[in-house]
Amino acid sequence: MNIGIGLPIGDPTTLLTWARHADAGPFSTLGLLDRLVYDNPEPLVALSVLAGATSRIRVQTEVLLAPLRDTALLAKQAATLDRMTGGRLVLGLGIGGRDDDHRATGTDPRTRGRRLDEQMEVMRRLWSGEPYGEGVGPIGPTPARPGGPEVLFGGFKPAALERVARWGDGFLAAAPPSWAGGLFDTVRGFWQQYGRDGEPRLVAQVNVALGPQDVIDDARTAMHAYYTFTGMADRMVAGMLTTPAEIQEAITAFTDLGADEVMLYCYGLDPAQVDRLADIL
Repeated sequence: MNIGIGLPIGDPTTLLTWARHADAGPFSTLGLLDRLVYDNPEPLVALSVLAGATSRIRVQTEVLLAPLRDTALLAKQAATLDRMTGGRLVLGLGIGGRDDDHRATGTDPRTRGRRLDEQMEVMRRLWSGEPYGEGVGPIGPTPARPGGPEVLFGGFKPAALERVARWGDGFLAAAPPSWAGGLFDTVRGFWQQYGRDGEPRLVAQVNVALGPQDVIDDARTAMHAYYTFTGMADRMVAGMLTTPAEIQEAITAFTDLGADEVMLYCYGLDPAQVDRLADIL
């Protein structure tokens, strides 16, 4: 089982410390979420900085809201980061759930799923070295990974789960084990339906805070603020894991479900959490 760290967004200046500690530890991946109308760092820019400060750990968008972005430019940015990190980029993609993000970019939230499918068709072609279109040549650089960086899709609805088999390499499940098992099975079913070889990569995400009470309180406050728009912030914060036993139990449960990786997402700013989490693995 690979274990990754989801990075807090409250203070971008702390992220280099988080990244260096994680790179020196037993962790596989650094993840960073995406929003536009929020006080968070832009993930591709931030992960580029973190990739340059680390040597082996993967960097993952968790998830990047692709419909907000220009397709050709996103393809070039992702290929550049993948090439310059030697294939360490994992491109987690989703459609987003906030109308204000779409209003800020002039995109239509009603067509965001269809737009993401169209974007993937274009990006897969560009990453394979094909021209953009009639009269427009290829857009480089060539990614380190043939066909482009590894792509994971997040989401819960059937269309999002089917997208994994149509365009992706795996699935990112931001759900507890009791719910994730059914999502994993649905993704596997679509994978077989589309005749894909091998198995989809399954990545789980759990929210954690480990340390003194002030660290846990900081994490809960930040997570509540982030999810207030859902109307379910209290319930989501209540599900945060705050003890070694809870975190180990979740990792075991996801292992039993066949997950390939568990991302331990941290909202609290204290970078010493990286070392505390390393100690319990």
